[in-house]
Amino acid sequence: MNKKDVINIIEILKDTYSDARCSLDFSTPFEMLVAVILSAQCTDERVNKTTPSLFAKCSTPKDFSEIDILELEELIHPCGFYKNKAKNIKATSKIILEKYDGKVPETMEELMSLPGVGRKTANVVMLEAFNNPQGIAVDTHCKRIANKIGLSNENEPEKIEKDLLKIIPKEYYKDVNHILIWHGRNTCIARKPNCSLCPIKTYCASYLKDNG
Repeated sequence: MNKKDVINIIEILKDTYSDARCSLDFSTPFEMLVAVILSAQCTDERVNKTTPSLFAKCSTPKDFSEIDILELEELIHPCGFYKNKAKNIKATSKIILEKYDGKVPETMEELMSLPGVGRKTANVVMLEAFNNPQGIAVDTHCKRIANKIGLSNENEPEKIEKDLLKIIPKEYYKDVNHILIWHGRNTCIARKPNCSLCPIKTYCASYLKDNG
């Protein structure tokens, strides 16, 4: 697929999902970081139901570094994998407190050095907390759609991202991070994609193969 087609796809999806944005609730870069760590293997809806009581109790790296690990586990229990997430959040909070003067670092490299923070999480934080997208966060929706459309034949998120970055101009990174997720949630649904209503079906390799 050439860049012109990719830009057409992006523009169509931008028009279709004009209100597409991050689904996670947060008020500070640190709350954003915690929310994204909690969102691993969990829905944003579940995270948003959990964070109000969590952030009422703890909202700063100092708060999280001092809270008892068992209490933190109890607070984030609904998000799943709570033991590992609690351990990572506490460790990350301590590093941010001691190494970065309590402020979330603003580079991909520094973010990815934190416990529990991989490339996808770092991408989300760079975009949502700092409005400085450095790449494209490849979640299950992005992966599925990239494969279906024909933007990438890879299975590993980092390899998919590399393929996307080769063909998507940087000025579209912010939009792509949002619209692919919304398209996956609303139209290109995993169990039953609604191809008849898909606004980009004429560009989709999977659709064209099945309806050629």
